[in-house]
Amino acid sequence: QVQLVESGGGLVQPGGSLKLSCAASGSIFNIYAMGWYRQAPGKQRELVAVIRSGGSANYRDSVQGRFTISRNNVRNTWYLQMNSLKPEDTAVYYCNARISSIDYWGQGTQVTVSS
Repeated sequence: QVQLVESGGGLVQPGGSLKLSCAASGSIFNIYAMGWYRQAPGKQRELVAVIRSGGSANYRDSVQGRFTISRNNVRNTWYLQMNSLKPEDTAVYYCNARISSIDYWGQGTQVTVSS
């Protein structure tokens, strides 16, 4: 069993910052990729950022330059630093881990950007 626990969501004003964390526990041997997805009301879940075991990272265009994904391999934890937040970033954010070709998901954390 693999469990992912997220933290760090909340309400922030436009232009503000938040940092999300995701901690993995359980039968973890080799996490190939760690990622963050988000889902806004009425929309499909979309990839926000992903970082692979080798350290390479990719971002969706709309967050490039504002969000940074990082990982701590020793603690099996990864982070999403979100700066210059915009109202359109409002969504439930889910962390994701791909282990042995299986995707695992966190429970989701709400991020609301509003004045």
